[in-house]
Amino acid sequence: MAVHKRIRRKVRGTTERPRLAIYRSLNHIYAQLIDDEQGRTLASASTTEKDLRGGTGGNVEAAQRVGRTIAERALAVGIESVVFDRGGYLYHGRIKALTDAAREAGLNKDETAGAVADPAEAHEGNGEE
Repeated sequence: MAVHKRIRRKVRGTTERPRLAIYRSLNHIYAQLIDDEQGRTLASASTTEKDLRGGTGGNVEAAQRVGRTIAERALAVGIESVVFDRGGYLYHGRIKALTDAAREAGLNKDETAGAVADPAEAHEGNGEE
């Protein structure tokens, strides 16, 4: 709980740019768009929903489905930019899959999916032929 409180001090969602909060359990993953100024949840998606339920909700494919769905729901209510709140989880695996899928589906268009590139790849082909 202390980790979440420390994160909330820095990560705040506004009406124009709500917070995309992610929670993952062993079997499911949940995402909500939260306006912290008004204390409202604007949209949500999770693997517990009948439409998003697959074989299991605790894998990368399920996280990608939730990411695409939350992005579609956000765009439907007029939200194009969000603040990602990974909830203290490492940016890896299901969390990364969800956020990358949300970006690919249209959230935070100024950011690209997989923006953290490998520095070794960035220097390949710099005129050395």
